[in-house]
Amino acid sequence: MSDAASDPRAERTRAKLRRALLEECADTPLAQVSVAALVRRAGVGRATFYLHYADLEALATDACADIVRDAVDSLHAWRGVPDPAIAPPALGDFFDRLTPHAGLYRELLSPGGSGPLGRVLHQELRARSRTERALAGAPEPDLIASAVAATFAGVLADWLHGLIEAGPEEIAQRVWRLLVTLHRTPLR
Repeated sequence: MSDAASDPRAERTRAKLRRALLEECADTPLAQVSVAALVRRAGVGRATFYLHYADLEALATDACADIVRDAVDSLHAWRGVPDPAIAPPALGDFFDRLTPHAGLYRELLSPGGSGPLGRVLHQELRARSRTERALAGAPEPDLIASAVAATFAGVLADWLHGLIEAGPEEIAQRVWRLLVTLHRTPLR
């Protein structure tokens, strides 16, 4: 980790910028947010913004990275043998928490699961799924981890874009059943 990344002052500045972006995007699409308005809201200088982020998309992806960690954690919030009929409560909570900033997530997560946030989600979910599968000695950890990550990112993005009609609890149950089925599919 670089000194800048571990510097508490730098982290406080990034936190201010992330908060300011989420506040700006509550009323304005990301494409219409200006760096000038953002730094004014955050109370930092324009040069400070560019010291920490290359552009607004990089800041937005960082600001939304918590959603990625929440997604990964909620999908792994069970112990023992997963019950395909009952999604972990954390998964329903995850989908429910998306609503306040759904517009921003839609801008960063394209239908099908691509986009800057989709790439981060796929990478982190694939790594976690692969590690857990390998530790359990389950077959095809690379293949199943890729399938789980792509499936979840795609379903999440399509749900956010209104391509899948379901409330937060219903989509949590449906995606849970789908992912458990992927994990249980015999491949040999």
